[in-house]
Amino acid sequence: MSNHSSIRSLIGGRLSIDFANDLGSASDFSWQQLLHFLLVTRIISSERSSQLLTLPQYDPQSAGALLRKAQGLHGALLDFFHAIVAENPAVRDWAEPINEILRITEGHDELVEQNGNWRLEFVATESGLDWLLAAIARSGAELIAEGAGANLRTCSNTSCGLFFYDTSRTGRRRWCSMATCGNRHKVAAFSKRNTAGRRTH
Repeated sequence: MSNHSSIRSLIGGRLSIDFANDLGSASDFSWQQLLHFLLVTRIISSERSSQLLTLPQYDPQSAGALLRKAQGLHGALLDFFHAIVAENPAVRDWAEPINEILRITEGHDELVEQNGNWRLEFVATESGLDWLLAAIARSGAELIAEGAGANLRTCSNTSCGLFFYDTSRTGRRRWCSMATCGNRHKVAAFSKRNTAGRRTH
């Protein structure tokens, strides 16, 4: 699991950004880490997560294929996101892992009621596992299609580097989260001012 996932996961503002952030800067995450992300983002239920947890034991081929596709999707999204933030051109080949999932995962959204609450749930036409990645791929594709105008940013804390989608009124958000990196910056700036103030007296 990425070192931020327990405290700062799901701050990106878009599913694909959370996928990139939560699973870290390397795309070699495990089956368990993938399932954890799918569970936390409610792509799968806890019952489905429990069923899928043992898939590598009884169907290693299917589990391995899905994990490789998820890792490829993750790597492609990271490449695109870094290019968007740096205002660099994207490489055409980066789109293939995303398009591969979008091609296979045909389906539709349905309203589903659970305990009196309604939510949209993707229903796949086919019974394979690729549909688990469909919403992430779609989210990434929509963001990439925004191009240079996308409000994708990276946290100004150089030791953080998480992505976020800036929906602030001014479009000048600097931190992945004010509660963590923004607050740390304020504390550090306050401490620096106080130290400088004491030296001048």
